[in-house]
Amino acid sequence: MTPAATAAIADRLIAALDGATTVAPMSATDASFDVDAAYDVLREIERRRVAGGWRRVGRKIGFTNRTLWPRYGVYRPMWASMWSHTVTMATAGRATLALGGFVQPRIEPEVVFGLGSSLPLTDDPLAMLGAVEWVAAGFEVVQSLFADWKFTAADCTAACGLHGALVVGKPQPVTAANRDALAARLSTFELTLVRDGTVVDRGVGANVLDSPVRALVHLARLLADQPASLPVGAGEIVTTGTVTDAWPATAGTTWTADYGELGLQPIELAFTAGSDVR
Repeated sequence: MTPAATAAIADRLIAALDGATTVAPMSATDASFDVDAAYDVLREIERRRVAGGWRRVGRKIGFTNRTLWPRYGVYRPMWASMWSHTVTMATAGRATLALGGFVQPRIEPEVVFGLGSSLPLTDDPLAMLGAVEWVAAGFEVVQSLFADWKFTAADCTAACGLHGALVVGKPQPVTAANRDALAARLSTFELTLVRDGTVVDRGVGANVLDSPVRALVHLARLLADQPASLPVGAGEIVTTGTVTDAWPATAGTTWTADYGELGLQPIELAFTAGSDVR
């Protein structure tokens, strides 16, 4: 795409994000709009956000749960930045989030990593965990600017990877003493998602590219192939994608998730009406 075309799409998506409204997918009017073009749009949006004072604190990786690919028609993971005002650390395992500023929000239980160093280019999960300082439970609120959650991989990549917000639980340190056991459990742990005291879904760590740590492997490789994108560095928070299905988030509901043998402290997340400052 031309710079002017990229800027025009960025204009439209920023207006929809800030106004909490839907837009037509780019792919609906331009069949040539592909993932490479989408990342150009994403970088333009993020450039403007940084220029406007937003502070990047990490990345989200989306569509890592391969069991969901056929449902959405998206068959590849993607990434986008997260920001200081979209990421919240739960207090004493509890958090509240207003939904008024989101478009068709859904909730996803995820594994979140805090990085102690930049991500290495490696296929070895243990080597990748060497870059991780801590691991925590997380709820990502994702949103679709496209009606009925109908989009292509390019559409959702350009729309900031569908990121709305992330709530992070209590960090559990990753050390030389627990790294081997953690690497094994990340692929085998079973997660139980609960809404208002009722189990609504279950998933296993292997749903996420065989293990959430392999989502980090994928992210490092993907960014290495995108010289225009910033690499992931020390101090960043990375959320690795939903372990279960993504469920509609509605005001008045309270959610928690049990991470089984992974042993992460759960979060109790309550949704309210109204809008947070975004």
